Amino acid sequence: MRIRPVGAHALLLDCSAPADVAQAALVDAWRAELWRRRERSELLAVEIVPAANTILLDGLPDPAATADLLSRWAPTVAAASNDAEGAAHRKSERESGEVTVPVDFDGPDLPAVAQHWGIDVPAALRRLTGTPFRVAFCGFAPGFPYLTGLPAELALPRLATPRPRVPAGSVALAGPYAGIYPSASPGGWLLVGRTELVLFDVHADPPARLGPGTRVRLAAA
Repeated sequence: MRIRPVGAHALLLDCSAPADVAQAALVDAWRAELWRRRERSELLAVEIVPAANTILLDGLPDPAATADLLSRWAPTVAAASNDAEGAAHRKSERESGEVTVPVDFDGPDLPAVAQHWGIDVPAALRRLTGTPFRVAFCGFAPGFPYLTGLPAELALPRLATPRPRVPAGSVALAGPYAGIYPSASPGGWLLVGRTELVLFDVHADPPARLGPGTRVRLAAA
């Protein structure tokens, strides 16, 4: 793992997975470990922000000392699978158990997804509803969850031309991820369904309904 300073009070952890470890699993293992360390007051950080290949630690009183600690920590990938039930620092993390998302699977790209996977639409629906997803990180828009869980060989290409407007609540697939649009926006992911679940509310605590580490199940509405 490469540790780089970012400004005066932050560090960026650049995670590099070995060939036999999935990148998302390694990042999630580090995220889980850092949350646990912060819960035990072994890590002083205001924000722990995971992404696809990195984790940002912000609000560090002493970045150099934190970097020294990080160099001596070595979380195992297995740690990520136990995180949802484990201790966490914030309310959102303490309550990051499994969330069932009711979905109307009527997306216009569902037949194309099934064709890409070499199966029929009912089999694609069984795969989506039978997959245990986990929020790897949020990005693109406030509250937009990037869900991992699908095998790497099922990765899907984005649309050649993005749609100018994707409705809020759209459940979509792109690359190795599933995602849910929290608000209407342009987007190039393949749309497989829609949900009425509110994913982002500035008046809620936490604002994002599906934060990193949350386990997610898609269920036919």
